[in-house]
Amino acid sequence: MRTNQGVALATLLLAVLMFPITLTGASIALPEIREALHGDLASVQWVVNAYNTTFAGFMLAAGGLADIVGRRRVFASGTAIFAAGGLLSAVSPNLLVLDVLRGLSGIGAAAAATSAVAIMASSFTGRTKALAFSLFGTTIGFGLAFGPSVSSLLMGALGWQAVFWFPAAVGVAALVLVPLLPESSNPDAKGVDWPGTVTFTAGLLLIITGFIEGPALGWAHPLVLAAFVVGIGLLVAFTAVERRVANPMFHFDLLRTPGFLAAAMAAATFVAVMVPLLVYLPSYLTEVVGQTAQQAGATLILMTAPILVLPLVAGALARWTSANAVLAAALALVGVGTAWLTTINQDSTALSLAGPLLTLGAGIGLSTGLVDGMALTSAGPSRAGTASGMFGTSRLAFETIGIAVVGSIIATGTHGTLGGEGYTGALRLSLWLLAGLTAVVLVAFLALTRRRSPALATA
Repeated sequence: MRTNQGVALATLLLAVLMFPITLTGASIALPEIREALHGDLASVQWVVNAYNTTFAGFMLAAGGLADIVGRRRVFASGTAIFAAGGLLSAVSPNLLVLDVLRGLSGIGAAAAATSAVAIMASSFTGRTKALAFSLFGTTIGFGLAFGPSVSSLLMGALGWQAVFWFPAAVGVAALVLVPLLPESSNPDAKGVDWPGTVTFTAGLLLIITGFIEGPALGWAHPLVLAAFVVGIGLLVAFTAVERRVANPMFHFDLLRTPGFLAAAMAAATFVAVMVPLLVYLPSYLTEVVGQTAQQAGATLILMTAPILVLPLVAGALARWTSANAVLAAALALVGVGTAWLTTINQDSTALSLAGPLLTLGAGIGLSTGLVDGMALTSAGPSRAGTASGMFGTSRLAFETIGIAVVGSIIATGTHGTLGGEGYTGALRLSLWLLAGLTAVVLVAFLALTRRRSPALATA
């Protein structure tokens, strides 16, 4: 790898590292943010969900825009928006302002992340390209794995504001290096699918609103019902729009490919289990078990550390058996670990939680990278770009919905306090639902992968 390529890759990875850290870092700060800014639980939940919703909703639109106006330009703009949102979040006077700024940061992260992938795809070739994407995946995994631990240390030393300004400061450092990045665009780009972006993002946002506001307002409240009805209607409209627009962000015919559908379902399940736990388990450990933020971050390492180690093991196992077999085993481990974690209670210790957390982490670690490869292989080379965009967006969407659903169960069980005696029962109910979801997906995965994908048959 040439020096200029190395500098370019380091710049991209430096920025991308902050996007998962600011998600998981904010989650561990939720109790302190709520106490400092005197907000209700719904407002606090938006600190995480606003960021994730806009991140998911604008990914493909940002990618299309980058192809037209230039990938370096969109990367720089996205990183600047992310950094500004983070710096302003650290000085937010109330939760409403903080939630709006978090949504803005998510838009910036979407623009920067999709542009970073496009820059790597156009700037690297051969083994260098494979190395770049491998490091990209490792960076994302590191951010998710150690975001809570890094953030808990920052909070202990500098207060909850640090979980926002520290990633933003790193983003500013990446901005300084942007002139060293190569510029590229796609002369054949067909434009941005704005109708699809609007219907998808608005629909997702309204459904998340229903889940967040339901426990406080009541599930039969007109505003909650309207959010669900209109949100579902917009997502239905999104499917209709995508079949008619000239440049759709989603190609639903890919879902007819069994291998791609199986990989997408598995990937959605992995994040729908892992990320809600990264968001809400720290508050349980601090508010119910009585751990400090630093201890909670250290406990979570039991679940997240395998994500850094096991992808290499998964690759070796896949060569020995098959990717399908490894991913089926990963789903089984996640289901077992989630069900095992229902033994959690106020007397739990890091040692007593080690078994279920390590089992969960092993399942997620075995899937990392492997499930992406299965999806792209199933789609075939001619549809790899489309498949990658669909895969990333759908995974983020289900991650966001998973956070909202678990949050609504916990909010209902704790009467909006995010603590107290009801927290254990609410968390256990969430875990059983996630374990049940994993079991259903495992059965579907096995059924779909018994059939040979047409894309694979012709590859």
